[in-house]
Amino acid sequence: MPAKSPTKPRTATPAAWLTARRQLLRAEKAHQRRGDALAARRRELPWVKIGKDYVFDSPKGRVSLAGLFAGRSQLVVQHFMLGAGWEEGCKSCSYMLDHLSATPVHLAARDVSFAVVSRAPLAEILPFKKRMGWDVNWVSAAGTGFNEDFHVSFDPAAVAQGPVRYNYALRPFPYEEAPGISVFARDETGAVYHTYSTYGRGVEVAMGTYHLLDLVPKGRDEAKFDYGMEWVRHHDRYRHARRRS
Repeated sequence: MPAKSPTKPRTATPAAWLTARRQLLRAEKAHQRRGDALAARRRELPWVKIGKDYVFDSPKGRVSLAGLFAGRSQLVVQHFMLGAGWEEGCKSCSYMLDHLSATPVHLAARDVSFAVVSRAPLAEILPFKKRMGWDVNWVSAAGTGFNEDFHVSFDPAAVAQGPVRYNYALRPFPYEEAPGISVFARDETGAVYHTYSTYGRGVEVAMGTYHLLDLVPKGRDEAKFDYGMEWVRHHDRYRHARRRS
């Protein structure tokens, strides 16, 4: 049975459609130019030197934050919501990593390394990583303070008591783990700097499916949900994925 069609649209002649499309194209180009200017401002943010010696657990042993650069001068980190004792990682973070898992080879061509960091112990990360089929550098920040310092992991008591610091403000947050993307740079002396972090909807920069959904008639079609990403599943949990297998 076919899926429900979008709401009946306005229709137009090809000539009228072309006129409307050209008008939209001008707006799209202006939006792109504003985005380019915003990206330039982002790159101009001052750097903050990392003063702590963060050392993570990895499949190859202990590795420092500097070691995650793998000899490159720039590093992108996905803060993945996977806490100690969880049965599986966050489905929304998994949706994000589905998009990012193919990027490291391309990022490396531009002097950028990529790593995933979670607070869960490595022994709990690796089975989930294997299940999802991701070939990425995923390390454990357990006991390092890294997640707490970058405001993506919170003490349960703090969550219960009220607002926590997330996305650059104090706000109520319902979980002990949160999503984010952080960027680091390493200079010629080996010093490591924090250059940028984004949280909340800012992580949509990694979610290419959303950008494609924004093109189709139904759009993201999330208004009917209490929580926008309610429809998202781990990629092996969609009914159509199960049918294919």
